[in-house]
Amino acid sequence: MPTPFQRIDKRTDELTDGLTAPLTTPTTAPMTTTVSSPYAGFIAGLPKAELHVHHVGSASPRIVAELASRHPGAAVPADEAKLAEYFTFSDFAHFVTVYLSVVDLIKDGEDVRTLTYGIAENMHALNVRYAELTVSPHSHLDRGIPGEAFMEAIEDARLAAERDLGLVLRWCFDIPGEDGLRAADITLDAATRLAPAGLVSFGLGGPEIGVPRPQFRPYFDAARAAGLHSVPHAGETTGPGTIWDALNDLGAERIGHGTSAAQDPELLAHLAAHQIPLEVCPTSNIATRAVATLAEHPLADLVAAGCLVTINSDDPPMFATDLNQEYAVAAELLDLDETGIAALARNAVAASFAPDDVKVRLTGEIDSYLARHLAG
Repeated sequence: MPTPFQRIDKRTDELTDGLTAPLTTPTTAPMTTTVSSPYAGFIAGLPKAELHVHHVGSASPRIVAELASRHPGAAVPADEAKLAEYFTFSDFAHFVTVYLSVVDLIKDGEDVRTLTYGIAENMHALNVRYAELTVSPHSHLDRGIPGEAFMEAIEDARLAAERDLGLVLRWCFDIPGEDGLRAADITLDAATRLAPAGLVSFGLGGPEIGVPRPQFRPYFDAARAAGLHSVPHAGETTGPGTIWDALNDLGAERIGHGTSAAQDPELLAHLAAHQIPLEVCPTSNIATRAVATLAEHPLADLVAAGCLVTINSDDPPMFATDLNQEYAVAAELLDLDETGIAALARNAVAASFAPDDVKVRLTGEIDSYLARHLAG
């Protein structure tokens, strides 16, 4: 039985196979998936881990407004009330444009530290105990922040979050695929030469259309040789062929999004047989138009096929959501009760790259919380 690192004998489909087309007429109405869940209180108190959440994309309106105020003249509103309208996307390309405008607000190490610790505070309020935060160092280093200063800032925030909040943070360094091989060079150098202590994995994000995964194979080979795990995005706005590429060429151990796997029974069977986790982000998929409606989201099909799914928020403030809301959405899509919701939380712990002692502790917290709740 092949491991995720071995070549799989599967013809790679065309990159655009199963492509979800963008809307022909952009809408100005916010795309949200807010649900009123009878389990909202249970979810709020549930200890959780999160595996697919972006650094800049996790900046709350408060943090974004603070950064915009520090740097007048930016395209991003400094008024929290106006950010909801600003964070309304016509398609995935528009989302990337808005995302990068927020990246432009981060000018120095102090901004990086403010952003990172603020994210930790928001996670702590949601009872997140462990998180792997996807960071794109190229986006900041290319804008003039020295690499050493950037690493010092995120590490200082990480250590403070664990000390002050009991939140264990780890990093995934992510290549912004739209910036090509130069970005891959910078990201790999940051991961292997600067190598912050909290770094556990190597990823690939940004647009999938026009950004073939195989070109990044040498970078993932080098990152894996340095001891990092492979966690590329794939199959969000393209078809199953991109996921096969991530497995075959990038040695993917987890798949970011992976929703289009539902279109390929052979791929579903492979993911299920090897228990390769999928980092599913329901509201994100709707907000970026990767999936047209919540009713069409393939989460239930992935679970029915036996895939190991985790629930995540991706870029929560930009999508008017948070991890608790994503669990509520998942519970509705999968018709789960408290026991099923807790099982999703355990999935995230099992699929994480957390140290063994953290996994044992957090799994025990989830089990104890569920037991107390069921006992009344």
